[in-house]
Order: sequence, then C-alpha cells, then structure tokens
Amino acid sequence: MQPSPEQSPQHAYPDHWEADVVLRDGGTARIRPITTDDAERLVSFYEQVSDESKYYRFFAPYPRLSDRDVYRFTHHDYVDRVGLAVTVGGEFIATVRYDRIDGRGRPASAPADEAEVAFLVQDAHQGRGVASALLEHIAAVARERGIRRFAAEVLPANNKMIKVFRDAGYTQQRSFEDGSVHLTLDLEPTAESLAVQRGREQRAEARSVQRLLAPGSVAVIGVGRTPGGVGRTVLRNLLGAGFTGRTYAVNRAFPADQGTIDGVPAHRSVGEIDEPVDLAVVAVPADRVPEAVADCGEQGVQGLVVLSAGYAEWGAEGRERQRELVRQARSYGMRIIGPNAFGVINNAEAVRLNASLAPEPPAPGRIGLFTQSGAIGIALLSGLYRRGAGLSTFISAGNRADISGNDFLQYWYEDPDTDVALLYLESIGNPRKFTRLARRTAAVKPVVVVKGARHSGSTPPGHAVPVSRIPDATVSALMRQAGVIRVDTVTEMVDAGLLLADQPLPAGPRVAILGNSESLGLLTYDACLAEGLRPRPPRDLTTAATPQDFRDALTEALADEGCDSVVVTAIPWVGEDGEAESGDGEVLATALHAAAAAGPAKPVAVVHVEIGGLAEALAAATSTVALPRPSARPVAAPTSTHAGTIASAQATATGPGPGPAPAASGSEPGSTSPVRPAAPRSAVNGADGVDGEDSPGSGPRNGRIPAYPAAERAVRALAEAVRYAQWRRQAAVPGKVPEFLDDTIDEPGAADLIHALLGSDPDPRGRPLAPDEARELLGRYGITVRPTLPAPDPESAVAAAARLGYPVALKTTAPHLRHRADLGGVRLDLANENALRRAYGELTDLLGKPAELQPVVQAMAPRGVDTVVRAAIDPAAGAVLSFGLAGAPSELLGDTAHRLVPATDRDAAELIRSIRAAPVLFGWRGAAPVDTAVLEELLLRVSRLVDDHPEVVSIALEPVVVATQGLTVLGASVRLSPPPARTDLGPRRLPNY
Repeated sequence: MQPSPEQSPQHAYPDHWEADVVLRDGGTARIRPITTDDAERLVSFYEQVSDESKYYRFFAPYPRLSDRDVYRFTHHDYVDRVGLAVTVGGEFIATVRYDRIDGRGRPASAPADEAEVAFLVQDAHQGRGVASALLEHIAAVARERGIRRFAAEVLPANNKMIKVFRDAGYTQQRSFEDGSVHLTLDLEPTAESLAVQRGREQRAEARSVQRLLAPGSVAVIGVGRTPGGVGRTVLRNLLGAGFTGRTYAVNRAFPADQGTIDGVPAHRSVGEIDEPVDLAVVAVPADRVPEAVADCGEQGVQGLVVLSAGYAEWGAEGRERQRELVRQARSYGMRIIGPNAFGVINNAEAVRLNASLAPEPPAPGRIGLFTQSGAIGIALLSGLYRRGAGLSTFISAGNRADISGNDFLQYWYEDPDTDVALLYLESIGNPRKFTRLARRTAAVKPVVVVKGARHSGSTPPGHAVPVSRIPDATVSALMRQAGVIRVDTVTEMVDAGLLLADQPLPAGPRVAILGNSESLGLLTYDACLAEGLRPRPPRDLTTAATPQDFRDALTEALADEGCDSVVVTAIPWVGEDGEAESGDGEVLATALHAAAAAGPAKPVAVVHVEIGGLAEALAAATSTVALPRPSARPVAAPTSTHAGTIASAQATATGPGPGPAPAASGSEPGSTSPVRPAAPRSAVNGADGVDGEDSPGSGPRNGRIPAYPAAERAVRALAEAVRYAQWRRQAAVPGKVPEFLDDTIDEPGAADLIHALLGSDPDPRGRPLAPDEARELLGRYGITVRPTLPAPDPESAVAAAARLGYPVALKTTAPHLRHRADLGGVRLDLANENALRRAYGELTDLLGKPAELQPVVQAMAPRGVDTVVRAAIDPAAGAVLSFGLAGAPSELLGDTAHRLVPATDRDAAELIRSIRAAPVLFGWRGAAPVDTAVLEELLLRVSRLVDDHPEVVSIALEPVVVATQGLTVLGASVRLSPPPARTDLGPRRLPNY
C-alpha cells in the first residue's frame, strides 16, 4: 500500500515493513504501516472492539474515536511515531503504535532511544497470536529507528496483554505505579526471545499445514459435468479414499436444479454452500482462479490446493499472475499449495484424504513425502505402491508459491504419524531456514532429500530462489552437517526411506553378511567397504541352505555383540534337472521375519536374486501360524520379483504369510499388488544414545524387512542409516564454542575498525582490505598473520630481510602468480644476503620485472603442512567455513570440507578430519602429526569473526602452515561489504517468491 501525498515527504513509506505472517491458528494476516488513507478502516475497526478492550487500551470508557484521534493515529513520520496494522480481507483486526519519548516520558526525537508502545486487538481475533506477531514486528521497526527500549502501561486486569510482554523473551522490568503495571522491555534480541519466536513460528506453520491436511470439509471447484477432467478425477479420488468429512462439487456451469454429482452435493459457487468449507481444491483455468479465490475467501475457506497451471512456469506474465494469486489468498487469511500442484494425501484413519490426481493411492504408513514435481510425485507414488510401502502424507507443491518444504518440515517435526520425511526439492526458497528446520527435525526423525536441478542455471521455471555461488558438493556437505540424508536419485531416496522407516538405527558400522551365495556375499562385502562400513567375512550357508538354516544364521548374527546390522543374501535353488523351482519364497520370508522379531533390535536388509514369491511375501503381513518344519529342499526360485519390496510382520510371526494378492489394475505384467498392512505407531528406534522406544531384544519397529535386487543398493541404504545414527548420537550432545576465546577477542574494537574501514557511505559492492588492514582486523580476533615487507628492488629486499631476520622467503604477490610455487614465484630458506640477492635476480630474470611481480620478503615459518582456511557469505546458504590442504588437493581435486557458521568445537574437529587428505595431518607415512588443536582454534576464531560481523563477507587465509607445535598464517585476504540481507533473522514473515 502506498502513502497519499499528504504523508510526510521526508520519510518515505517503508514498504519493507510489510509482511505476511502465519498466526497461531494457522491462518494468515498482513502487517503493514498505517497511512493517512486508513482513516475509515481505523474507525470501522474501532467500532468492532468491545468496551472492555477499549477500556484496557485508554484506561477509561472511550466509546468512539474523535477526529483528532483518527488524525493522530493515521499520521506518522515512520521514525519517532509509527503505527502498524494487521489486516485480513483488507480490514484492520489489530493495531500497534509507538511514540518516541525522553527520560521524562515526553515526546522526543533521536537520540532518545525509548518509546511508549500500545496495542489494540479486535475481540474476535484475540487468542490467535496477533499481538505476539505485532510485538515482533514493531520491535524490529523500533530497532531499525534507533529505539532500544519499549515502555508500556497496562492495567492489572489486562492479563492477556501482560502475558504477551512477559512471554516475548526480551529482558524486562516490571513495577506497579499509580494503579497500573509499568513494563520496560529491552529490545535487543536474546537467546530466549529468538527461541520463543521460532517456537511460535513452528507451531503456527505446522498448524497452517494441518488445516490443509485434515479438513472437515472439501469443495472441489471445477468438477466437470461429464466424466473425466481434473476436477472430476479429484472428486472421484476423494470419494474412493473414503474421506471422512463433507465433500462438495462446485462448477458455475451446473444447472440451477442440479442437486448432486457422483453422489455429492453440487453447487455453482462456494457461497451457495450452507456449511463451512475448510479446504478448496481449485481445478479451473488460470484466468478463472481469481474469481474462485475471492469466492472462497468471502466464505471463510481456510486453505487452497491450486491444481491449475499457467503461472510462473509460463514466463514473466505468469509469474506476476502467481504473485497476485498469493497476495489475494493471503489477504483472506488462506494458504496455498501450488499452483500447478498435483495434490495432497493424508492417510490418517480419521481423515482419509486423497485430494490429488494420484492414479495409485499409497497404503497407510509412516513415511511423509513432499515433492515439487508432479511427474516425480507420480513416479514415487507408483514405485512405493508396488513396493508395498505406506505413506502418512503426500504433498506435491508444484510451483510452491506459498507453502513449501519448510512448512512441511515444521509439520512433520511433531507429527505422530510420520517417522521418516522424504523430500524431492528442485529449489530451496529459504536455505538458511531449511537448514535450521532440517537440523531440528533430523534430531528426532530421519530427513532424506533428493535435490533436483543441482546445476547453475537449471532452476525450474516458477521457482524464484536466491542464486548460490557454492558448488553442489558444498551444499551436500552442509546438508549432512544439519543431519539431512542427501542422496542423488529418487531410487536411492526410496531405498533409504524404506530401511529407515522399518528398521532400527544401527549402533555402529559393523555388518554381518550371510546367505547361500558366496559370490553375492563377496559383492556385498565389497560394497560395504566402498561405503566405509566394517563388514565381517561373509558366511556362506551354501546353496543347499533351507529357510530354517537362514533363520538360525540370522538369529545367531543378531545375537552377536560384534555385529550392528545384518545383510542377508539369497539366490534361488536350482534342482537336479537344472530347472529353477518356485513356491518357497514365502517360507524364507517367514523364517527371516521370525528371526528378526525374536532377536535384538538391529537392522536387517535382504539382497535377493529372483527368489520366487519372496518379495511379495516380504510385502505382506505374516500370520501367526507356526513355522513349518524344515523342508528337505532348499529355497525355491521365483517367477517374478520387484525391487526393494518391504516386509511386514507381527512380532509373534512364526508361520507363512498369505500368498500374493491378485494383480492390481494398471500394474506391470507379472506384478502383484502388495497386501497393505496396518501401520502401528512407532518412534524412531535408537541405539547407543539415540532416543527411541525400542529396547534390546525387540525386533524391527513394525516387523518389515526391506529387500533389494542389488547388493549396492541395500548397502548404500544401510550406510546412510549408519551415518545418520552417528550424527544423531553426536547431536544429542551439541558442540560449543570454547569460552576461552572470549578473553582473546576484541569484538567492539573489530566493529569500530570495520565501521571506519567501510566509511559512512560504503560502496554496496564492498571493498578488499589492504594487507595491513586485514592483519589489524584479524588481530582483533587473535589471528596473527606473519608480516611481509615489500621488495621493489634488491636493496629493499636485503633491508627487509635484515629487519625480519634470516632465513627468509622471497615471494611474488602478483595476482597471476599468487600461491603458485609451481611457477617458480616462491624461493624459500634464503639463509643470507648472497642467497637473497641471487634468488631475486633469478626471479626477475625468469618471471619479469619487479613492478610486475610485486615481490615481498617474509620470515620463514617452521616446517609443516600447508593448509587453507576460508569463510564466505553465500546469498543462498549463508556463512560457510571451509578447510582443505593448500594447492592441488583443494584446487585440483576439490578436496575441501565445509561447515555452516557459527561452527562449534565439534564442527571444527570434523572439518579437518573429513577431507580425504586428512591423514597427512595425522602422521601419514611415518611423518610427525601436526598440531590439530591449534588448527581447530583458528577455525573457530575465523567462524566467530564472520558470525559476529556480517560485514566480513569473505576471508581467505592461505597458506596456513601447521607444524608439530603451533601454526603460522602466511597470507590473508579479507573483503568487507555492507551487511547482506538476512532472511533467517528478524520477525516472522512468509516469503514472497
């Protein structure tokens, strides 16, 4: 909204204060500055406030606003007097105002840093978290305008307002004066205020998703009058899933006398429906969507699933149409999945919602699945269906103009029906927030991610995201730091997801391998070594092994304390006539179920090659029939199989399960439709410090055993589970920044220096620091850079060496020769003047004139390993700390490790140990180990500098020579820039894509 010409010209309308927010009940509202055009809205708003609320605001009966009041409350200078309003449907539902005051409480201007604040919330909207959201935003505005404290007078009976201030997390003081409570809030954010803000954000955004996934009623807008079409398909799927709520069909072309269609009430508009509608599925052409949105908004619909295409994926015009769609929906307090979405599914028994175009609905289960691509969503649903896997929820967000993967991470974090979160992402709109949410969610349940469109310039149309400058390998490393299981393909995502959903987490990397094929066992053994696991020699049961032999061997392996997980390999038995037999795969599956259920809680995976009936039996619930006596013949061969099918069994399973179900319509030739077992509630199992409900001696979470057609796939999934379990154990005791650093860091001095270096009107492009400036800034954080002295001629070089002391190094600093010892631009261990003069002559004869080479002299550092430490602000990922060995390992081979800033002591230790060349630091080939403790401290100091001062947009320390005792920083470059915008801090707000 723009100000009128009457608005104060010296202070432009601050449109960056406008924000959409999610309230406590999951609805949305808009916060914006109040302008002179809002007089009528203000009067109308005030008329709807109760007398009691008015009394609490003005401390006296105040039935109506005078013209003077209206003028005062709508005219602001946006500096000393600021008013914000919360709007829904364009109308005010709450206001807040601050007035800057001096020490005596009188109106003042800067430099006074205190303001009086007052709120008023319409009674119908109290309890929705409106005042809490307003406090966050008005506090941010006040800090921007140099105000550090809020003062408020509240009547003792106004408990709701007192609670808003008390629960905000700010440092505050309270006193009772003249019959009112006097509150003073320090507006500097605290750890508590940030935790409160993020806790409210999580609850609000999770609730907004829940309103979409568990509606009491659904209207499908765009249901065709004839069979077929998108709207009619969604309606059919809703009915087919047995949705427990009310369903309505809407089409403005319905005849006035048409009462029903497909057995549900038919209406020409949502406004004609007599009962409340919670969710609307919009399946009309894009040019008719605004009309449908307005119809829904006027009737109080809570959320929309927009299947319609024709938005940002169609170019600039469509992108603007998409933005207008979001603005329109949010103005009514609604959130959107889509546009260009595939739909949503919630398999909860109390809901049974299938508002999607999915041709094969998934069975109920413990996996939550989010995709941005409808095509990938179809493939995943179909694959999971064939493999017998169950889902708790499924969401295909399309262009994700509003609700994104971040929102569903908020929802899944506390969702009791979801044990594993799978996400296919083509873009990440708020990477810093994603990392924060993923880390928190991964601490309680696995998060598996496939990132599509990984290469620069390949972001799908319709996904407006920050442009990242870091390579995809770095993004992967940062995700893993946050506990995210990053895989490369959707097949790997499903493989890992099935194992994580159905098996306990392994206590370590030790793997037992058993089976009836020596060759398949060796392939599994090699795959384990390739994935960094510790396999035991495979146990060959021979091709004569019976199901009872498999059961006994698996029971023994699970009981072995030297084993953390088991991979079972199985091939078909070939009869004496050379023909493969079939029919006993179900018996083998039952044997494996029984052994797993009776043994300790360790993960089990099956690698099978064409075992007839095994995959189907592993996908079916077993019965309680007793296990048959061992057969005289070995395991039989199959007729068909499906990869990665998962098994389901009761903990007491001792008998064969039912045979394969009849083929499902539309399934592949020879395939079978898996029996859909009920999915009991189960928490992520833990081992050695990983929280969970399972205990030693219990079986897998729900008796299912994942099966794979190749050893590499099974082992890769198991390796991901091992690494995730290790991360969970470490995350249970988070790292910290050592306190001793605080005594050696001059944060205020560094801030003053940065301000002086940038100047009062800094260049938005930033500026690199001169060597002396960089050395001074780094010194404020205890980072000492060995000085260099310029040597424009031989005499200057000799004088510099005499000042520094021999031995010295002579180096060129020209950009094209910097850090290029291989080109001859560095001469080391020059012990005297003669050696220095000789080296200077050779350098200039070989590479060029001194003016081109820019040579310098530096005192020699103790011998050690050359490393490089960097930190940079990436617009998408945030501040990133990097480490590697200097030269070819990092530059040529890309052997560099990365962590997000701020880094903890554990992050620093992992950083130097995670590069492939790390053995060089720890005594490789008989060399003495270097001082890694002081190297970790250096990493922490660099991290702290970048975290404390966002103006430091890049640091490069190269080389850092790490010796057996101590280290030496030989070169440093620093770049400063005005602080980049932070999307993960500040008051809660929805992103605008």
